[in-house]
Amino acid sequence: MKKAIIYILLIIGGLMFAYPFLWMISATFKPEVEIGSIGLWSSNFGLHNYMAVFQKIPIGRAFLNSIFVSACVTLSVILFGSIVGYALSRLNFFGRDFLMGVILFTMVIPFQITLIPMYILMVKFGWVDSYMALIVPGMISSFGILLFRQFFMDIPQDLIDAAKIDGCNDLQILFRLIYPLSKPVIITVGIITFMSSWNDVLWPLIVIRLQKLMTLPQLVTIFAVGGQAEGQLGAQLAAATLLAVPIILVYAFFQRYFIESMATTGLKS
Repeated sequence: MKKAIIYILLIIGGLMFAYPFLWMISATFKPEVEIGSIGLWSSNFGLHNYMAVFQKIPIGRAFLNSIFVSACVTLSVILFGSIVGYALSRLNFFGRDFLMGVILFTMVIPFQITLIPMYILMVKFGWVDSYMALIVPGMISSFGILLFRQFFMDIPQDLIDAAKIDGCNDLQILFRLIYPLSKPVIITVGIITFMSSWNDVLWPLIVIRLQKLMTLPQLVTIFAVGGQAEGQLGAQLAAATLLAVPIILVYAFFQRYFIESMATTGLKS
């Protein structure tokens, strides 16, 4: 009986949490005059809102831009973050603890403080209105380094010593030994980085002005607040749904590894 009550309460809480998102999806299929209703069902469901989005903005090109930029940033963060995390967790060198402190310090600096200097650098390099401006600033993450370091510290040193006896160097140890054991943290860093890069709006709005290079969040933002939606709430909700669906699918597919990594990292300092 206690378990039944707990499950009922959890189901009710889950429905309350999911209802706004379910309402948004339902509203994208309703006519404009029915969007204001609280209910989810309508006898006039259709795809007219999605058709309006695809007709008014190049959302397909923006989707591909976001996939390309987010994938490049995610792979770079995993690669460079794991290398730095391995060095900070397993190698002894002068200034290691100081370097770790600097990395932790950068995590508390608001992005808005570095926004103007970063933009000036993009202008000096001539990267404005290019993929480089979207990818390069996010190629390494302090949070990713921290997660990798904490996870790598839980791997037994005996395994690494055995690999060194067999003649492996540090990169071979990382890629051949550490990586197969680190699937949860790799997926966790990947999910967090992909979501952060996918949802980023402010930075693309600053460095990208060509519509063919705009990311999906940037284009959806301009579509919703820039007048292209012409006040049609259904089209705005349809664009927002198209923006949210890839993130939901990625997290739903990898959530088991994400929860496992967040439960195991951070046990050692």
